Amino acid sequence: MRLDLTVNGIGRRIDVEPYETLLETLRTRLALTGTKLACAEGECGACTVIVDGDTINSCLMPALAVNGSEVTTVEGLANGSLAPIQDAIVASGGVQCGFCTPGFLMTVHSFLKENPDPADDEIRMAIAGNLCRCTGYAQIVDAVKLVVTQGA
Repeated sequence: MRLDLTVNGIGRRIDVEPYETLLETLRTRLALTGTKLACAEGECGACTVIVDGDTINSCLMPALAVNGSEVTTVEGLANGSLAPIQDAIVASGGVQCGFCTPGFLMTVHSFLKENPDPADDEIRMAIAGNLCRCTGYAQIVDAVKLVVTQGA
């Protein structure tokens, strides 16, 4: 079936299977492998992308449901240089194995657009849908606070 969408600012027209998830489409058909498959149940956040301004778990979203939509993946955050949250997560040591990082980046990027000056508890609530086995979350919260203090 035909799918028309814009991914990271580029219009795309591709054929997909009717049962295919957005995650599968991004990774296999568009070679955007930053979005990760982990739990495949919408519980971990590794597959988080932004669709028409809202964060979603792409492992649960049928690809055909985003027909005509604007999709931003982690690859779309950088525009010639790293996005502020990408720089901050590196500077704060918020990347260890890195598997969960794309989902956190997308979640935080979207969250900071809605709440540019969050309190610590608001940051923790915003990232609650993203699981990490390595960092303990403190460095990720520090990265968000770094972006806020730098005014980016």
